[in-house]
Amino acid sequence: MHKKVFIFLFDGFSDWEIAFLSPEIKKSQSIELIYFSSTGQAVSSMGGLQVMPNVSLEQIDPQEVDLLVLPGGSAWERNKNNEIETLVKSLVENKKSIAAICAATTYLGKLGLLNQIKHTSNALHYLQSIAPQYTGAVNYTDALATSSRHIITANGIAPIEFAKEIFLQLELYDLATIEKWFQLFKNGIWKV
Repeated sequence: MHKKVFIFLFDGFSDWEIAFLSPEIKKSQSIELIYFSSTGQAVSSMGGLQVMPNVSLEQIDPQEVDLLVLPGGSAWERNKNNEIETLVKSLVENKKSIAAICAATTYLGKLGLLNQIKHTSNALHYLQSIAPQYTGAVNYTDALATSSRHIITANGIAPIEFAKEIFLQLELYDLATIEKWFQLFKNGIWKV
């Protein structure tokens, strides 16, 4: 049975934050990569890349989602993208994985999903200022990326660390291969 990874796209999404993870997942024979937007219509990334998603939000069956990826973008800071709340809450209830990077972490903070787990973001003060209802400061870590209870969070300057955490969650490759991939893209080191 194939795992399914859904990546949420919206106008102004941070295209580089999914640039390392999506090609590796797409190569997998055991994981299906599905891009979606709220309406299923094309969106434009922060870099001006026009992207046509595979499906709309309403076409997604939460039971089929193994991992939801939320890229950053200023829409999160402006309280946009709230239409995915039902999907996100359903995934949390069913212990499905969610990965959020950069400003998308503030959305999880607004929903209270980071209050009881180890997590990170762009900075603690940033998370607190964008998500005033967030109360999880005691669990905040200055790590570039972290995983806890099916939720992956990452700083906006850490798309490589974000990808690595996702690969580990999905068991995309064995540990040695994931580390080899990480060393190549992070440090330019390739060991055979």
